[in-house]
Amino acid sequence: MPKSKVRKKAVYTPPSSERRTPVKVAGPTHPVYVVVMLGLMLVGLVWLVVNYLAGDSIHFMVALGPWNFFIGFALIVIGLLMTMRWR
Repeated sequence: MPKSKVRKKAVYTPPSSERRTPVKVAGPTHPVYVVVMLGLMLVGLVWLVVNYLAGDSIHFMVALGPWNFFIGFALIVIGLLMTMRWR
C-alpha cells in the first residue's frame, strides 16, 4: 500500500495582544436586587394562594375576576426573568 504524503501545517500564531480590548468583569448583584427578585416570586405565589382560598370574600379580587391568575403568574415570571441577571 502506498504511503500518503505528509502535509505540513503552518505553526499557529495567536493574534497580537495589542488589538485586544479589556473585558469588563461585572461584579455580584446588589443585595436589594435579590430581595426584589425573591419578593416578586413570593408575592405572586401568595397572590395565587389567596385567590384560591379567599378570593370570593375579597372585594377587589372579585372585581378582577380571571385577571387574578394573570397578575399572580406575571409577578412570578418577572421574578424568574430577574434570575437571569443575578450573579
